[in-house]
Amino acid sequence: MQDIRSKFKRQLEIVGLILSQNYSGILRSADLSYIFEVEELTIMRDLQQLRSIGIDIHSTKKEGVCINKKLPEPKLLELISQYSSLSQSPAFADKSTKLLVSRLGEKSLANFVILQMAAEKNLVAAIDYEKDNGMLDFGREICPVLVFQIDNYWRVLTCSDGKFKQFHLNKILEARHTERSFSKIPDSILEDVFRFSWKSWVGTDKIDIKLLFSTVWKERILPKQLMTSETFTESADGNFIYETTVNSIDELASWIVSRGSGVKVIEPDELKTRVITLAKETLANYEID
Repeated sequence: MQDIRSKFKRQLEIVGLILSQNYSGILRSADLSYIFEVEELTIMRDLQQLRSIGIDIHSTKKEGVCINKKLPEPKLLELISQYSSLSQSPAFADKSTKLLVSRLGEKSLANFVILQMAAEKNLVAAIDYEKDNGMLDFGREICPVLVFQIDNYWRVLTCSDGKFKQFHLNKILEARHTERSFSKIPDSILEDVFRFSWKSWVGTDKIDIKLLFSTVWKERILPKQLMTSETFTESADGNFIYETTVNSIDELASWIVSRGSGVKVIEPDELKTRVITLAKETLANYEID
């Protein structure tokens, strides 16, 4: 008997593929049968079940498989939340998914499916990406490794020549599959990429840090687990030393400056210098006698 979760995941991927317009010609049920490696009759049953949950999807000789009625925002939110959980992505997707749907509409689900499938099948994808300066980068090729949610955004993690980079799904205007594949990234390497991430930065750098927290911050920080691997050592004056390993000096420095009084860098000197620089730059925004 077919697994219900994998069946529903396939059905959502069918919707995403149709919305993506990822194919130059007509996409027929026989094409979907080939893509998902199931019988064409199974695809027809999938379409029937999708119609039963309110998606106006049909297969015709002239137009192939198509969605005749625009999907409303509440339905898109529901589908992406379901698809993310079925794809083993983080289940928390409330704010991040709302931002994604608000920004891209139906393309939010289409791009999500294209990138998730590319990650699962190790296929190179091409994206039209809106850069920070507002310019568009058309047809940029990426090797999607993982679609994930962090810091209120959906992102896609990519890897090229051993270097990791992440892109905001909110800024991907169009995603397309290519027929080229890339080598699968070992799970052990992926674990390291996230293991040393303080917030949202991903990378393979490993920087040992040591911070001093005052008694005030002790009550705020101690009950929480900031990193997978960390140690707390209490001192005689009631303060405590915090030690861990991170992958970004800049990200941690920004966090320390935002805490204000009571958080002090002990090691390394590079982190201490960066915190002082950021603090001075912040003070420069104000006239202080």
